[in-house]
Amino acid sequence: MVERLSEPELDRLFKALGDATRRDILRRTLVAPVAVHELAAHHAMSVAAVHKHVAVLEEAGLVRKAAAGRERLVHGQPQALARAREALSALESLWRGRLDRLGALLTPPEPEAPCPSPSPPTPPASR
Repeated sequence: MVERLSEPELDRLFKALGDATRRDILRRTLVAPVAVHELAAHHAMSVAAVHKHVAVLEEAGLVRKAAAGRERLVHGQPQALARAREALSALESLWRGRLDRLGALLTPPEPEAPCPSPSPPTPPASR
């Protein structure tokens, strides 16, 4: 079971995921820990700029940094993605329910089947 996130936590999570550079950093770090300077080599930006992106990801719980000698390795945190997936699933469920109810309101009722007409009276039997 994945814990529910508060609104501020969701805001941080989706803000972090809303940037292409941060999504790329996250993808790379989910495969294996990557040094910040290696991440910077994949982007046209300084190491300091990559540190800022990593800080946003770290604040959202999507990555964590760890010292490895003189390097700072960035580790992706897959459980944070599970929380994002759960939040999106809950929103999807909510909106599917709303759309189903709206569809039911907008769907015209089935026409009623016509009542069978009474059969003509049968003439009295002759004796």
